[in-house]
Amino acid sequence: MAAQVKIPSPNIPSVVAVSSDLPPVVTEAQKILKEMASQFPKTVTGLERQMMISDIMTRTDETTKMKLLALVNHFLTRMFTINASDIDMGGYGSQGYIWYRVYGSKRSDPSLGKYSQDEINVLIQSIVGERQRAFLFENRNLDFSHMLYMESSDFRRFRADVYFDLDQLALNMRAINNTLRPYKGLELHSNVTKVLSLAHTKEGLCLVTGITGSGKSCTLDSIIDANNHSVEGHVVIIASPIEFVHKSDKCIIRHREVGRDVLSFRDGAVQALRQDPDIIMVGELRDADTILAALEITDSGHKVFSTLHTASAVESIDRIIGETPPIEQERVRNRLAETLRCVISQKLIPSLDGKRVLAKEVMLGTPSVYAAIKNNNVSEIYQMIAEGTELGMITMEQDLKRLYLQKKISMENAMNFANNKRRLQQLLQLQTTELSSSRVGATGP
Repeated sequence: MAAQVKIPSPNIPSVVAVSSDLPPVVTEAQKILKEMASQFPKTVTGLERQMMISDIMTRTDETTKMKLLALVNHFLTRMFTINASDIDMGGYGSQGYIWYRVYGSKRSDPSLGKYSQDEINVLIQSIVGERQRAFLFENRNLDFSHMLYMESSDFRRFRADVYFDLDQLALNMRAINNTLRPYKGLELHSNVTKVLSLAHTKEGLCLVTGITGSGKSCTLDSIIDANNHSVEGHVVIIASPIEFVHKSDKCIIRHREVGRDVLSFRDGAVQALRQDPDIIMVGELRDADTILAALEITDSGHKVFSTLHTASAVESIDRIIGETPPIEQERVRNRLAETLRCVISQKLIPSLDGKRVLAKEVMLGTPSVYAAIKNNNVSEIYQMIAEGTELGMITMEQDLKRLYLQKKISMENAMNFANNKRRLQQLLQLQTTELSSSRVGATGP
């Protein structure tokens, strides 16, 4: 049975469960956290307290930091035994526990113990450098990547984000797959593949959109990988942070991490023009400057991939135009109409086997779509997508219907994840009517 060790804290009292079967380096790290957290006076709070912890971390020897790193890596290693995509710790919201997201559901893991806020503050600060801590204190947020070296001499990479939660540090890490989803697994129409492939289409803007955690980065990496193994060229990836690291095959692939290799998405996009690229991947169209830079490099005849936090093609077009200054919007509308080649909007839906399955909406830049964007009739595009199945287009509702009929998802989840619930109801009712009519025709009068 685990022994209970009480740890004093000026913030939240905690109890760490020290289990006899934990590796010695882990229990030693827990003791170090207890000792370090006891040094901080109750009178120092807020950012000043975090800076005090930072000063102590700067003076901490490398041996101690490695022991703290071993505890973080112990938490990360557990992700692979429970099939977790994300880990969260720290801040008031976690209540001292380590949390994991497994197949879409986020739960705490009491078996790993409960930690005071100062203990987690120390633990989080121990895995970032001095300059990164200074950036964090100034901006109240820090994106970075973390690498975990496994016993098998392999390694796993994580996308990490540190932020403040009621004056305490909180951390999210997302595991980056070492293996890519096969491009064929995206189940895209051959016309869509031609638009995404440098072998068939040398220029244009292609977007992959969806909420956080919908697999946008995985889809983009699958598309980049397909190009890497099929056509000779030069790919420049600008991301924050870099997730999957591609090994050059037929393409030479450059990885530029924002904050480490380049100062911003916009700078990376503009600088890429002088680096002789064929494909430029801009990790995210975050602001007006990045959007305008992406359109500029697309105008110059390059193939550009990027992402947006939007749920549909129509919403993506509206977001791009709406994010730019009013004086620029008409020009942006015209440029977008001419350069937009494809929008893939996707969601990960809980499946009947307890995992998740990809649902997607696909829009291609057909002449009618071009005219709708140029004439500010974006609301008409949904119907164009619904009627463009032979071209390779599909609405989210049509794809949810497909997944439901294939018995991959439940009716409830199909409705919950639909952008247009009324339209999905109509599609399912039409399917029921058609089935009833076919049965009557088969049996005869």
